[in-house]
Amino acid sequence: MFWADSPLRGQNDAPVGWSLAGVTRAVRDGDDRLTACCLAVLLGVGAALGGLNLFIDGVLQDGAYRVVYAATMLMLLALGGVLAVRQRAGQSEAAVLVVIGDAVYVVVAVTTTDPLLYAPPLMLLFCCVAAAWFLGPRMLTVHMLLVVVACAAALAGSYPDRAALAVQVVVNSAVLDLVTVGIFLLRRRVERLLDHTRALSSTDPLTGLANRRWLVEQAPRLWRQARRDGQRVAALVLDLDHFKRLNDAFGHATGDQVLRVVAEALSATVRPSDVLARTGGEELVVLGLVSDPAEARRLAERLRLAVSTSCAAQSVTASIGVALVRPVGDEDPTDGLWRLVDRADVAMYEAKQGGRDRVSIAAGVSVPRPRDRSVGSS
Repeated sequence: MFWADSPLRGQNDAPVGWSLAGVTRAVRDGDDRLTACCLAVLLGVGAALGGLNLFIDGVLQDGAYRVVYAATMLMLLALGGVLAVRQRAGQSEAAVLVVIGDAVYVVVAVTTTDPLLYAPPLMLLFCCVAAAWFLGPRMLTVHMLLVVVACAAALAGSYPDRAALAVQVVVNSAVLDLVTVGIFLLRRRVERLLDHTRALSSTDPLTGLANRRWLVEQAPRLWRQARRDGQRVAALVLDLDHFKRLNDAFGHATGDQVLRVVAEALSATVRPSDVLARTGGEELVVLGLVSDPAEARRLAERLRLAVSTSCAAQSVTASIGVALVRPVGDEDPTDGLWRLVDRADVAMYEAKQGGRDRVSIAAGVSVPRPRDRSVGSS
């Protein structure tokens, strides 16, 4: 009895210095499309199966009841078609369709000749599962109240005795609502685990900054925005000066603490739209959009100053290399990203050779990145 339901289905946890908003939005968009496709299929199949009752003698009451039932099935079919075309169903759409599913169950119960046989309350289980999986706590509570109302309306004609009706309504609605709560709690547990997994896959565990994977994932967005706004993508490669000496003198625990403090200082300095990531060792990368080299240099100088003033207990400085590119054509953003970082990396080495604790702007020619450098010897 599928025709009585409309089964359906959110940078707070962002690490320091970057945001999960982009990935959260992408995941949510994907969930909305999947939800719409699933609902479209369920509504279409449910309406088709429910329509079979129009051709079976003795299931539906005659007259206007049969017309109302047929119109209800057509409405479900139309809703499924709309979802298939839109390919999007968010929280508000899910809430509306779940409420419609509750109402459809009542219509089916009223229009059939024997509600206990052809429209038992168990049919609401589909709506309950959909509500538990797709709705937030507030709308879920509304749905659970509607389950009680729907059970009472559907069973009223089958139990003339009010006491017997009350018992059946309480039993059936309690079972359905308990199932709803259980699935909702399971869903919340799954969502927390997924959020934790997403954060771990894109976060550097030591500093809480983004990692190389997140940096790569953000490249297409930055390249598109730069082409659209006529801006340049700037890559700033920061490498802490004499970090190996610090580790040798004070131990790796102190070195790790310095990295965390520097990460916090840089996170407070970069612009909200910039991407700050730790790519390995004491090397960090900032990606952002700028209008010209002067703006990129100002940002780099702010970051250099933030590093030099971040640690009260230790003297810490950074050499920063800057490279810019104006994305054009159909260049692959990932390839363009690493070519840009290569140039910034070379400029960073020029800053070290020039005395450290300074900013160096890369030349326009791409230079292959040194592959045999020792990370700790900077």
